[in-house]
Parts: sequence; structure tokens; C-alpha cells
Amino acid sequence: MKRQQRLIVWVIGILLLTLVAGCRKKVPVAAAPPAPKAVTNEVAKPNPPVISEFTAEPSAIQHGQSAVLRWQVKDATQIEINRGIGTVPASGRRNLTPGDSTTYTLVAKGPGGSATADTTLKVTLAPPAPPPAAPSPAPTISERLSKEVQDALFDYDRADLREDARAALTQDAIALKAILTDFPNTTIVIGGHCDERGSAEYNLGLGDRRASIAKEFLTQIGVPADRLIKISYGKERPQCTESNEACWQKNRRVHFAPGETQQPKATSESNESGGGKEKPPDD
Repeated sequence: MKRQQRLIVWVIGILLLTLVAGCRKKVPVAAAPPAPKAVTNEVAKPNPPVISEFTAEPSAIQHGQSAVLRWQVKDATQIEINRGIGTVPASGRRNLTPGDSTTYTLVAKGPGGSATADTTLKVTLAPPAPPPAAPSPAPTISERLSKEVQDALFDYDRADLREDARAALTQDAIALKAILTDFPNTTIVIGGHCDERGSAEYNLGLGDRRASIAKEFLTQIGVPADRLIKISYGKERPQCTESNEACWQKNRRVHFAPGETQQPKATSESNESGGGKEKPPDD
């Protein structure tokens, strides 16, 4: 009997526990956290080559001139320039003298890739040399005489040579010999001149004497006598027309001018003046 009672109590206890458990609120179970991602060590990608400079300076030259090729590259392990230049360091320069316009190409390669740059050097032909300047025409004998030979001056009513006249004729002799050498077929006229005072006839004679003494002096120091023609103009060709001593002095002179180019001796005889016999006390 007691055994049955215990069994009943045990069954009732199990039922009560079952009822109590069914009445309780169910609590959700939390989800398990995700598994952590695996950590991997990524390798950094190398930088590509950078060409920061590739130029020709100057960019245009004339044929035969030179230019400088400059370059600057980084992050490259192999750098080459075409046109026979070949492998080069990361930075540098090269003198160039191309015969024609040329485009240069730089190729840089490295772990990060490659890069390319171009530069063109323009070559132009030098302008042709200007033709030689035409030689200046040789000065005429008149220009030579005007520039290189000076007049010899005389005192009033005199035909003798003063010291300044001797000095002038000495310098003239050097120039006259050079001129006669450069103009071998011509003669030079020694003209005797006077101032306005005195008669025309007398001054022709005085001018002749002045031309004669000048010719004699010149021939004594080496000027060929047969190339010198003396003539008297008297007072007919004044250099100055004022009536004062300064002007008269300029007119009392011997002056040199080109003569004829043929038969100088005959010309000499025909041009000589005998002058007058009259001698008034004026020039």
C-alpha cells in the first residue's frame, strides 16, 4: 500500500513539474558571433616610372650648331633614348649636333610599368652668306689730287718758294709719284695763279714763273718731269673773290689738276706761257 502511494506521489510530482515548465516564457537563444576574418599581408604595388623632364635646349638650331638634351626620371630601373644614345642614367644631359630635324624618344621601365616621352630638335639650314660687297670704285685722279695734294702758296709779287711752300711740295711729291704710278697714262697740270692785283698780262707771266719753280722743285725730288705740265692762269681763276689779304693769299698759289692722257710733251710745250715783260709793282 505504501508502495502505491509513493508511486502516485512521484507521478503527481512529475506532472506538476511539467505544468510549471510549460507555463514559463521561453527566452530566445543569442546567435553565435561570426568567425573573425583571416588577416592577410597585402604587398604594396610599386609606383610607375615618372619622366619629369625630357627637353632639348634650345629646341631649334641652325645646321652645324649644338643643343643639350636633358632628362630626369624616377621609379625606373631601365631608361633608354633612341637615335643611338642608348641606355642612360635616371638624370643627365647630352650634347647633340644632328644634321636634320630629329625627334628623340625616352622609354622608362620599372616594376610599376613603363613611361614614354618625346622631344623634337628642329634643325634649319643656315642662311646663305651674303654676296661679297662690291668693291668700292677706285677714286679718280681728280679725287686723289683733291685729297692727297695741297697747294703751295707764294708771297705778293714773288715766285720764289717759301719754307711752307717747300714743305707742302715735299709732301706733294710723295703723293704725286703714287698717283702717277696708279694712273700711268695721264699727266698732271701744275697751274700758276695770282691775285687780282696787276695787269692780266703781267700776272700770266708771274703765274708761269710760279708753276715753273714748283715743277723744278718736284722733279729734283723724283717726280717725272715728262708727266708734269705747267700752265699759267694769271688772275683768271681765283679761288677766293674777296678783296682782302687773306683772300689774295689763297689766290697766290700753284694748284694741281689732271692733265691730258696723250702726248704730254706736246701739251707741255703748247701750255707753257712766256709771260709778259712788264713788271708793275703789284701782283
